[in-house]
Amino acid sequence: MPAPQDYYALLGVTRDASQEEIKRAYIEAAQKLHPDKNKAAGETEIFLGVQQAYETLSNPARRAQYDVTLPAEARASLPYQHRIIQSRASLTRLDEPQMQYLILELQPPVEAQKTASPPLNVSLVIDRSTSMQGQKMDMVKATAVQMLRNLRDQDIISVVAFSDRAQVIIPAAYHQERSRLESRIHAIQPSGATEIFQGLEAGVKEIMRSLDSKRLNHIILLTDGHTYGDEPQCLALAAKLAEQGIGVSGLGIGGEWNDIFLDALSARTGGSCALISDPQDIKRILLEKFNALAQTFAEEVVLELRPIEGVEISYVFRLQPDPAPIPMEGNKCRLGAILQDSSTRAIFECIIQPKAVKSDTLTFMDGTVKVSMSAQPTPVAPLRMRLSSPITDAPVKDPPPLEINQALSRLTLYRMQERARGEIEKGNFAAATRQLQTLASNLVAQGERSLAHTIAFEVDRLKEQQSLSDEGSKKIKFGTRALFLAAPKKELVQ
Repeated sequence: MPAPQDYYALLGVTRDASQEEIKRAYIEAAQKLHPDKNKAAGETEIFLGVQQAYETLSNPARRAQYDVTLPAEARASLPYQHRIIQSRASLTRLDEPQMQYLILELQPPVEAQKTASPPLNVSLVIDRSTSMQGQKMDMVKATAVQMLRNLRDQDIISVVAFSDRAQVIIPAAYHQERSRLESRIHAIQPSGATEIFQGLEAGVKEIMRSLDSKRLNHIILLTDGHTYGDEPQCLALAAKLAEQGIGVSGLGIGGEWNDIFLDALSARTGGSCALISDPQDIKRILLEKFNALAQTFAEEVVLELRPIEGVEISYVFRLQPDPAPIPMEGNKCRLGAILQDSSTRAIFECIIQPKAVKSDTLTFMDGTVKVSMSAQPTPVAPLRMRLSSPITDAPVKDPPPLEINQALSRLTLYRMQERARGEIEKGNFAAATRQLQTLASNLVAQGERSLAHTIAFEVDRLKEQQSLSDEGSKKIKFGTRALFLAAPKKELVQ
């Protein structure tokens, strides 16, 4: 007798999924596979299978009867490779909090570099406010033209320019005769103030015109200034975009833009934020971002966690491909995409409270990794991350794995500048100065003299004016992020 079809795998959920998780997985699969939207051979049958899976699993009585027929759960066959590295193999029975670190790495198979990436549906949203005039706008327009020329036949791109109002320069469509559209880009003229929501909303409308789960749907937002009063609207819109699989990446030019806001906006969708300190770098960085989108293996990685009493995930940081802190939003964090030629790695900091280490073992993480791949008609099987450690009375003295040590060495440098900025916000300028001086000393020891010189200049400014310059603070922040992409050097001094 043939084994029953695995309805859980068909919906992309674990066997202990809640009714809410099953319902959400069904809605996502149905939207992708509905015959009204998809005419590909075989997908109607898959859609009918998804319907049957939901009808069975959404009914508790039917689900119980179905579960009895299932064989023992086998390890899911995943289209990617994964590793989990823990900082220590055991925890200690202590009367004070203790830390556990782990790295999650997801990597495409070697053959992924030879396969076609999903077609693009990209909207380039350009700040054309008055401050963009001159070299900045000239470089942006030249790069937008280059992006248009680099499109594959199956790709869709739209271009939006905004100041205090937005204008669609190139609507979302297949552009077979691209050369005639270049004049529209060259005609963009700077004027007005910066209102990012105007541009973001217009970009979203263009993305929605060609929204397709089989495409990589992404907005690239480029700005050089602050937006005023519409940040909450932008962040609320980004949260909605994340649920629809639409990413946002922000590129900030110079020192006047709000990096905290643009970081938050990008992180909510699993996107990235980057600094363009010199207008000469606009072309390189913008094309690097566009080319990375065109080399996507999996569009999104999301980790959903279940709460564990006495355990807190206190910090998450993406190590690559785009180093950045990742916010925990409720029980979920978005780790971004997996590229064809590199792995996606994130480090997690867990705080273990004394009440959690009373027994002989502790499950300190219980979650599910969900990977979205437009190339697959059915959902990718989830990866269960249920991690446990034995608890001992005496600490085990084995050192952490080298990869953990290297990641923490860089992370400590990045968090020094985070703490310095926090101390400045609280008015603790002496404490901020000490953090920055320690950071500079460690950078000099590692040969990063240019960044250390920037910090030394900002320390002098902090002592005199009790503030960092806008440009300097961004160079320090994004400079310490860039260290994650460099080869490891000497150990740092605390």
